[in-house]
Amino acid sequence: MVMMNEDALVALITDAVLRELRLGKNMIPAAISNRHVHLSREHVDILFGKGYELTKLKDLSQKGQFACNEKVDIVGPQGVLKGVRVLGPARKETQVEVSITDCYVLGLNPPVRMSGDIKGSPGGKLIGPLGEIELKEGIIIAARHIHMDPESARKLGIKDKEKVRVKVRGIRGLVFDETIVRVDNSFVNELHLDTDEGNAAYIKNGDYVEIIKNE
Repeated sequence: MVMMNEDALVALITDAVLRELRLGKNMIPAAISNRHVHLSREHVDILFGKGYELTKLKDLSQKGQFACNEKVDIVGPQGVLKGVRVLGPARKETQVEVSITDCYVLGLNPPVRMSGDIKGSPGGKLIGPLGEIELKEGIIIAARHIHMDPESARKLGIKDKEKVRVKVRGIRGLVFDETIVRVDNSFVNELHLDTDEGNAAYIKNGDYVEIIKNE
């Protein structure tokens, strides 16, 4: 067995303590979301066949949400995004979430919205293995947001739909303003960014960021 000298042991303990301090109550992990599609039950039937059930590839961090094996193509006025993953379970309304970079490919100018807020957003065509649909609306750029459980929100003095700032440290550190906090019993604490935002800050899934309340 390798014995650790006193200086090395102190350094190890100090590092562990500092890590715990860094990961305080205002520190949460980040998750980077690539382009994806949420489908209604009706549209699952059209794209994949009547009565088809979405199949799970892997669970996502938020309870009950999962990435599916199924993919679709998104067609815009100027281009196509092929093989865009579907997320489950099926929703009441179909919604497509893309980045600004994706919009240049599609030739669209969607609004920045919270998930579910699709009224007045542009549409496009979705193509599946057995059918296609023409959406009248439903394509958005997802607003950056934080999922938070009620107890954590209480400790931080944050209310549902409150906006905070998020500080990212590192070689391309920055502060994300106008970050909406969503509070619910089913949520796991996590910052959600799209790929453009994640690349700008040079962070990856699981990196910790700091929540800063607005005064």
